[in-house]
Amino acid sequence: MTRRTFTCAGALLVGMLLTSVAAQAFDDAKYPDLSGAWDRLVQGAPRFDPSKTRAEQNPPLTAEYKKIFDASVADIAAGGQGDHPIARCLAWGMPAMMTLYGTMEAVITPDVTYLLIDDGNDSFRRIFTDGRDFSPTAESSYVGYSVGRWLDEDGDGKYDVLEVETRNFKGPRAADNSGLVFHSDNQSVVKERIYLDKNDPNILHDQLTIIDNALTRPWTVVKDYKRDSNPRYFWREDICAEGNDQVFIGKENYMRSYDGFLMPARKDQQPPDLRHFKK
Repeated sequence: MTRRTFTCAGALLVGMLLTSVAAQAFDDAKYPDLSGAWDRLVQGAPRFDPSKTRAEQNPPLTAEYKKIFDASVADIAAGGQGDHPIARCLAWGMPAMMTLYGTMEAVITPDVTYLLIDDGNDSFRRIFTDGRDFSPTAESSYVGYSVGRWLDEDGDGKYDVLEVETRNFKGPRAADNSGLVFHSDNQSVVKERIYLDKNDPNILHDQLTIIDNALTRPWTVVKDYKRDSNPRYFWREDICAEGNDQVFIGKENYMRSYDGFLMPARKDQQPPDLRHFKK
């Protein structure tokens, strides 16, 4: 019994020493303070380029995807949901999730920076900063695979910019809830520069560029976030499927009425095909 006790104590001591070494290796004073809860600075209807209204976005779309986008806008105007995935409770994914439909928390570790966002599906990003390249075996995902590096651009010994590149997507993914979808080949590349404002440490910027085959050129926007002043922010749970009354059958979307019955979403909409039900 005594021998076993000494063995356990020795293992505990080794574990404590390793933890201490790891803690010493990670000097958090070298990193910017991204603690707290972050919300998008520009409120109102979320949009991919927050500096412009929804009507002024003017995305650089190819003719094929401009046609898809126009059809989506027309569908929304008629009462439908357009061509954006969140109506089906799919994840926003990248880059739309960085619009911050929900609140974001950043957690910095030596090898990974985590961005945790409550956006209807409690999405999160892992940005690997341990020097790795893109994984040839990583499973495609809505958030993609992110590789980044911290930069000390002003030479003061502290990191001030997180430079990130994200690839390896699956879809469908959209820029925002207007139904501006990205190319179905999912070959998007998203590049970011994330940094605190030099004059206000409670403002965070994300200079984001998306390169996608639905676009005629790279599209760059700057997304701005503001830190919530409440030191004990209440982190809410956001479950898209809870209370979602959208019903999709084939390519049509319908609504579930307050009393639980299927109803049209648009004027003069035809009922779904009931071939598998007895009349």
